[in-house]
Amino acid sequence: MAVEIRPALALRLLRDFVLGLVTDAEPDLLARQLAILLTIYLEPPPHTVRALAVKLGVSKPVITRALDSMGKLDLVSRRRDDADRRNVVIQRTVKGALYVEMLGDLLSRKARELPR
Repeated sequence: MAVEIRPALALRLLRDFVLGLVTDAEPDLLARQLAILLTIYLEPPPHTVRALAVKLGVSKPVITRALDSMGKLDLVSRRRDDADRRNVVIQRTVKGALYVEMLGDLLSRKARELPR
């Protein structure tokens, strides 16, 4: 189901969503970190540093730095691929899954609060 939304209203929704993110007790993620996190949790695994870099059009060090930050928050974890030790596999965590669920709830709530 497609949702029609005017650009000004879309921007207001984005602002309200981001404001909700920065005013709660949850960690603040950069836009790049958020894109990586949502890719990991919304698309089927496996996810590797190399594949994420290609998919998002950034370098592997960019992905690695973002994963370092998110790993410290326990939103994701990493391990070496047993089949190919050159690959690093990104794994989901319970805390990360709960955080992504909170993001969905927040966005839904902010969308319902928009003026009609």
